Amino acid sequence: MRNRRGFALILTLIITTLLIALVTEFIHEVYVETTLRRSYRDGQQALLMADSGIMGGTRLLQTVLSAQSYTSLNDPWKSKPLHLEDERGVLDVFIEEESGKLNLNTVVPPSGEYGGSYPAGVLSRLLKRLKLPTDELLDPLADWIDENDEPHRSGAEAGWYGRLKPPYLPRNGPLQTVEELRLVKGFTTAVFAALRPYLTVYPDNPGAPTAPVNINTASPEILASLDESMSDDLVKRIIDRRKSEPFKNSADLVTVPGLEQIATGLQTRITTKGAVYRLLATARVGEISRTVEAVVRVGGSRAEFLYWREY
Repeated sequence: MRNRRGFALILTLIITTLLIALVTEFIHEVYVETTLRRSYRDGQQALLMADSGIMGGTRLLQTVLSAQSYTSLNDPWKSKPLHLEDERGVLDVFIEEESGKLNLNTVVPPSGEYGGSYPAGVLSRLLKRLKLPTDELLDPLADWIDENDEPHRSGAEAGWYGRLKPPYLPRNGPLQTVEELRLVKGFTTAVFAALRPYLTVYPDNPGAPTAPVNINTASPEILASLDESMSDDLVKRIIDRRKSEPFKNSADLVTVPGLEQIATGLQTRITTKGAVYRLLATARVGEISRTVEAVVRVGGSRAEFLYWREY
């Protein structure tokens, strides 16, 4: 009898342990499933908020740009991000003008012969200013963009890229994104990081042979690279002038002391109003955040999205 009672006790303990394990596993599964559902729901809501931030930022650009003839660093979206907070979550929208940067796709023509061209000179001076090699970067860029398969002296074409692991082919056409530059020979992670803030691939006017730079929003490094006669002192005069009074049109640059001759030669190469903007909208709902990055060309009541990425 005593043995039977002992066996029953052991059996009861085993059954109780199994029941506790089953209940614990069930509770864990319910918790995980509930958490996953909540995370998915919050993620979807955050993504919708970020999408709305892009659309709202684009509408703001359309409204403001239709009412003024120039853009500058004094514009309301330049000083701080757009911020919205309510019971659903938090949304921040950053807007950056692309038109104050150097367009890489104008540096090299389809033929690949870039020697002496204005945009190539700007990039060459920018590379020197950033203490980066010139031919070692310009030649590979030319080979990546040009339509032929003849490498420049320091460049690379299909044969060079075909020996990489994994191998790939040069585009032999315009860059689609600035990030694509990382595939080009010589543009290491460090080189790309140094150049990234000054470059774009999106023109204000598609098909135009050159992409004018907005002198109201261009960085000091880009301004200094516009002409070989541009000194640091002249760059400072431009920046001081646009802080207090943005340039309304390209001809205004002539009024800056010391820039009379340089400005005359730059009239077809500069602008004072941007049309292409990069928007970055980040939304947070609960512990989940989602970001949407877009590049949009704004013209009157029309907005054309050139790039869109969600992450």
